[in-house]
Amino acid sequence: MRIAVVGAGISGLVAAYRLRMALGDDLELTLVEQGERVGGILYTGELAGDPVDLGAEAFVGRRPEIPTLLRELGIEDQLVYPAGRRPLIWSDGTAHPLPERTLMGIPAGPDAVAGLVDEATLVQIADEPNRPLRWTRGGDVSVAELVADRFGEQVVRRSVDPLLGGVYAGLAGTIGIRAALPTLVAALDAGAANLTQAVREALPPPSTAPVFGGIRDGYRVLLDALLTAAQPKLETGTSATGLERTAHGWRLDPVGDVDAVVLATPAPITAHLLHEVAPDAARAAGQIELSSSAVVALALPADTPLPDNSGVLVATGEPLRAKAFTLSSRKWTHLAEREVALVRASFGRFGDDTPLSWSDAELITAATEDLSTVTGLTITPLEAVTQRWRGGLPQYTPGHTDRVATIEAAIADLPGLAVAGAYLHGVGVPACAASGTAAARRILETPPR
Repeated sequence: MRIAVVGAGISGLVAAYRLRMALGDDLELTLVEQGERVGGILYTGELAGDPVDLGAEAFVGRRPEIPTLLRELGIEDQLVYPAGRRPLIWSDGTAHPLPERTLMGIPAGPDAVAGLVDEATLVQIADEPNRPLRWTRGGDVSVAELVADRFGEQVVRRSVDPLLGGVYAGLAGTIGIRAALPTLVAALDAGAANLTQAVREALPPPSTAPVFGGIRDGYRVLLDALLTAAQPKLETGTSATGLERTAHGWRLDPVGDVDAVVLATPAPITAHLLHEVAPDAARAAGQIELSSSAVVALALPADTPLPDNSGVLVATGEPLRAKAFTLSSRKWTHLAEREVALVRASFGRFGDDTPLSWSDAELITAATEDLSTVTGLTITPLEAVTQRWRGGLPQYTPGHTDRVATIEAAIADLPGLAVAGAYLHGVGVPACAASGTAAARRILETPPR
């Protein structure tokens, strides 16, 4: 078979790898990437002479996809876990412990957010089970609409927004609850009498397994291993400009005739390529908006007395420019062994691309000043690097699951065509890897007629 994979992010690389493993030398595989490197928004740079991830730096450790890939590729020794420290939330000019017993910041009761919100909000949370719940089974609203109504605005701004900002580079007001919190929605659809009950039913059971995992020398180790194993003809700096059906498969410009195509591209590019062959899917994909962000990695003197926490999340409405800090040398044991202290500052939320217009010097200054504010320390970086991610993360707005269902239904009758990517069933690295695997499986199970 001759197959083209468009997009060399983690989704496309996993799809290419799975196809190669299934078809071996019988596969003529072309990997098309409009950028100059593979990895998409996964990027390992260098700071103070060592690798540092400037995109995602962790993955959900309780999902199997990434540990499985590391094991298959013979690089399982790269798997690392955090040191077990918890983050703080910066709210109302003060650092607070991250609430426990919450679901993406939504508390299971008032005790979870005591000290983070005011007394009136705690009373509202405690009284919530006594108020009738208006929920339409199968419906979808923004996370903020539901949580603010039941628990108050402070819970949204101080507890939920900081966590959603880290996952989606968005806010509770723009993220749909059905896509972002499926276990909570399942409890509501099943008839939970109130939000408190639904949160308690949706909380995962207690576990001692690490919540997150990482890769010791950065994501480039995984990306390089996938590329080596997939053995594609790699065409970087090349944009796919057109897709059409042929009598025996597909014609992808500028690659030419192929038997099958995997579109592992951001939603707007997918919409453009599907415009002629699957207009319903194109319309749905075109409705998915993107958020931009920026990352600043700082190397500080090794003896900098950073808080004994994994990071600091910033509540909405605070007079800070950064939305979060990862205290990398505190979070990861292997990074604590380096000769410098490492901190990552994150900027940008949906609807605010301002940080992307700043110069490197302005981003570094903002990161340094805001870190000084939340730590109370005089911060003097030894070295710093920046990375901008324009349109890096899709926004799962209300109705997102319906849009994804439309996309997948529209291509179901198009053999030899599959889609993958962060805009489908999760923005995290494991979810993207799973989408790449699912796309490869679809190609293998529905070959062109």
